[in-house]
Amino acid sequence: MKKQVTGENMIARRTLLGMTALAALGGGASAQQWPARPVKIIVTFPPGGASDAAARVISGPLSEKLGQSVVIDNKPGGGTTIGANAVLAAKDDHTLMLSNSAPISIAPYLFDKPPYDPLKDFVHVFYIGSVANAFVVRPAVPAKDMKELIAWIKGQGKPVPFGSGGQGSIGHIIGEMFKAELGLSMEHIGYRGAAPMFQDMMAGQLDFAVVTLTEVLPLAKDGKLRMLALTSTQKAPSAPDVPLVTELGYPKLVAENFVGLSAPAGFPAGAQEKLHKAMAEVLADPKIVERLGDLGFVTKPMSSAEFTAFVAAQVKAFQAPVKASGAKL
Repeated sequence: MKKQVTGENMIARRTLLGMTALAALGGGASAQQWPARPVKIIVTFPPGGASDAAARVISGPLSEKLGQSVVIDNKPGGGTTIGANAVLAAKDDHTLMLSNSAPISIAPYLFDKPPYDPLKDFVHVFYIGSVANAFVVRPAVPAKDMKELIAWIKGQGKPVPFGSGGQGSIGHIIGEMFKAELGLSMEHIGYRGAAPMFQDMMAGQLDFAVVTLTEVLPLAKDGKLRMLALTSTQKAPSAPDVPLVTELGYPKLVAENFVGLSAPAGFPAGAQEKLHKAMAEVLADPKIVERLGDLGFVTKPMSSAEFTAFVAAQVKAFQAPVKASGAKL
């Protein structure tokens, strides 16, 4: 006997079929609606650093393009792995990472068992730009250039402390590269961000540091700290008089800190396209590019595929120097 289908049964069946279809779509449905709620960008450093500054420059304009709030969430620590792991743990296509060299290119090599794979566990959506790192001393240090800095370090008769914005930061690794390249006696001091490090430098507790150009620019312009060299291959518009390590004969010290937007693997393709398009529109604004330039960043257009290839090259390039540095977490 054929079962009679009532109107109520028909509605129930259609509802069930619709729910099943949505479940089957999964990421596709999410991508279609993305962003459906506020977007969080996790910064793996404390407030005030280069990554944090870049995130705050783009967050407002990006919010306007996406039609949703963009919230910055600073999660420093663990050599930047706390923030990176928080992005993965969220399992949420509305949680992104302001990716940079530390969690992507450096941190995986600081552990005997890496906490994540920077290429398999993340998708790299948008390249924002890169900023050089600077060799910095207090004005009281009798070194006006890199040769004088090397001579001063050698003349101390004991390991010279050098500061960076954190254990496993790119400043830490560059300092270790410098130490190995010149055979210098140096000892790393990792701070929780640049702000406390600069406080120690102002107080005369620390003489020498390797830090991003973004972080040191205001103090250098005021004459409170002296920049001796930048670790890039091109001049920084915000510091045109500071020589490059390549000009000074130290090409092995080239290392730039990139920033971009990355997401957990599985981030919907449609969402990637929307995010990339929105960010491209943000960086099409000359005022935004100028603000980033004032912070020391050099922007460059890249597709998501080009950014992914760039990240892969960075991961490969940092393997040897990080391992050689002996830095561990």
